[in-house]
Amino acid sequence: MELGLVMKIVLPGGTGNVGGFLSRALAAAGHEVVVLSRRAADVGGGIRSVAWDGRALGSWSSEIDGCDAVINLAGRSVSCRYTEENLREMMESRVDSTAVVGEAIAAASAPPRVWLQMSTATIYAHRYDAPNDEPTGIIGGDEPDVPAYWAFSVEIAKQWELAQQQADTPSTRKVALRTAMVMSPDPGSVFDVLSWMARLALGGPVAGGRQYVSWIHARDFLRAVTFLLDHDHLDGPVNLAAPNPLPQRDFIRALRRTWRMPVGLPATKWMAEIGAFALRSDTELLLKSRRVVPTRLLEAGFTFDYPTWPDAATDLVKRARTQAPVAFDR
Repeated sequence: MELGLVMKIVLPGGTGNVGGFLSRALAAAGHEVVVLSRRAADVGGGIRSVAWDGRALGSWSSEIDGCDAVINLAGRSVSCRYTEENLREMMESRVDSTAVVGEAIAAASAPPRVWLQMSTATIYAHRYDAPNDEPTGIIGGDEPDVPAYWAFSVEIAKQWELAQQQADTPSTRKVALRTAMVMSPDPGSVFDVLSWMARLALGGPVAGGRQYVSWIHARDFLRAVTFLLDHDHLDGPVNLAAPNPLPQRDFIRALRRTWRMPVGLPATKWMAEIGAFALRSDTELLLKSRRVVPTRLLEAGFTFDYPTWPDAATDLVKRARTQAPVAFDR
């Protein structure tokens, strides 16, 4: 598959933050893009939107029959309180949508050549001592001295990937995108939220700030996706993360400096709990040490435009100020 050719690409769950800039960039590059959404709507930019429920086969599956690639991003946002109900919805929305995409591909008379399936870097263990990569990384779930419910987040990730692995799609190459925090300048993105905290002098170290932050610039995410579409020898888990994760205290300090905010109030663990409650989020997103590196991408010859966080933050702040979108070209 060569990206110089026009492709038909189907994006289940393509209306979120990541799906939004990915679908726009693919359409701007000349590809036919079909977004599967629970509420079909005119998304503009030459992108078609088709309704699906993320659970059962329907007329939407005809879009997959004969397409070139599927990039499945469907799943309930993790930016919520980790209640029993929300955790169940996170699990079901990911596993059910992945399973039914696999059913649609299996039933297609002309199945896509490649299926990129969103996954998460959260699958790896909370650790400080060494980075987690695909060949040697430690899968989480039984780490000592962490909240017990963190294991359920790992279980969601494992079941998410298992649903893709178990799909009977022998003619379709399958890749699990173990993705770190995707940093885009778009309103409502994780970068936008962190930036507001930094600009309000709330961007200090959390619980000491020793925990690692793994991230990827949105442009490198786009480039990595197209790299994986184009490299037929890559399958299985692939880490989509910049090669230089860093402790949270250094991460947030660099972001403050880029926004020219000299101070950032530190937060203890209990203060983080209060802040997460106010934001209707969960402290796992702040406290788990995600030290993830992209060994398979690097060994395959992929180069990052933004391998270090200070350079990435500088570009993202510039784009946020000028409202410049992330695209394949500069």
